[in-house]
Amino acid sequence: MTKLKKLGMTLLFTTTLLAACGGGSNESGGDSEQVVVEFFSQKPEITTQLQDLVDTYTEQNPDVRVNITTVGSGEGSAALQAKFSSGDEPALMMLGGLPEVERYSDSLLDVTELEMTDTVIDGMLEGGTIDGVPLGVPMNIEGFGWMYNKEIFEKAGVNPDDIQSYDDFVTAVETLDSQKEELGIDAVFAFSGAENYIANQFSANFTSPEYDNSILESYSATELNWEYGDQMKKYTDLFNQYNVQPILTIDYSRSVEELFINDAVAMVHQGNWIVPTLNGIDPEFAANKMGILPVFGENDETGKIIAGAPWYIGINKNLDEAVVEEAKAFIDWMYTSEEGKTAIVEEFNFVPAQEGYEVDSISDPVSQQIYQALLDGETGAMTHKQYPDGWFQQVLFPEYQKYLNGDISWEDFEANTSKGFADMR
Repeated sequence: MTKLKKLGMTLLFTTTLLAACGGGSNESGGDSEQVVVEFFSQKPEITTQLQDLVDTYTEQNPDVRVNITTVGSGEGSAALQAKFSSGDEPALMMLGGLPEVERYSDSLLDVTELEMTDTVIDGMLEGGTIDGVPLGVPMNIEGFGWMYNKEIFEKAGVNPDDIQSYDDFVTAVETLDSQKEELGIDAVFAFSGAENYIANQFSANFTSPEYDNSILESYSATELNWEYGDQMKKYTDLFNQYNVQPILTIDYSRSVEELFINDAVAMVHQGNWIVPTLNGIDPEFAANKMGILPVFGENDETGKIIAGAPWYIGINKNLDEAVVEEAKAFIDWMYTSEEGKTAIVEEFNFVPAQEGYEVDSISDPVSQQIYQALLDGETGAMTHKQYPDGWFQQVLFPEYQKYLNGDISWEDFEANTSKGFADMR
């Protein structure tokens, strides 16, 4: 997942009952055999919720045991590779987008066989599709844009519904800045110039239209030409002018946990993944005070929220048939049963990747807006997850910081990052 905050290295192992040896097996259980399904997760934040869901499932299906192994904090990909190298392949695995899906494509089941696949929101299977075959189901949806403080906007007389263009956005920013003292804010923005993944996510607002809002097209792209770079420059110059400074020192913690939630700034560029963090500090903030504005990345009149699935769940087709069938059954139950669907929105606090949910059943207003935008086809693609390996850390972020600091021109930023993109692809 996109980082909620820097967690440090985390290695969690959670199992139900006894640990099994291998991705799945049939074990004696009294008069019948028990099928063991190994589930490899890369998301520590949902370990408890996932375990509770498994417990409910296995109570209803006593002939099945689901063991969960969780490895997070960026170590999951390497741990999953190690499992495959050792022959300890899981039956179910959480995969971080097309690079990982392609890596295990020879082992992954075509998920069109699943009942839940028919309910997935149009386009959301794309991030798990290789050579036209969907090999993973989207676990959930995340989206990002300008998170804003409704109370601050209201006090300033800014109606978010009136922001229908980039010029409207600029007017709102200038209005907020002109009332800083009356509003009690330090600045309009707290953009996290110290975080590489924030620069990466922000860039997707402008690379998504270049790649026709397609994950597959962005994944196969050999060039980045910054066709919409002028829009990115306008936004960058705007928020840098009205940001808490020095901008390069603003990290996630200060931006979200200190400034935004304490009404010290009006806006941050973030996603709905910050809701659990906010709830842990002030449960009323996300529910009552936070909204989301789109970015006009393609032109001054077309605003979009970037949204998509950060994780896909794949099924290992190379294991015993009984294990594969039970793995399929569990995923279908997780996403189509009443118990599973309720847990998705109430326990996991996910934005579901499927149609058929009541919008007001989703946990908070921002997540509700993201879900509705997806249903309406009004979102951009998570192209930032398809860049060449290491490019945003080694090239995009340092070059973007140089521009924010006034060390290079925008023309240099585009030229340097375009060259790095092509070289690293």
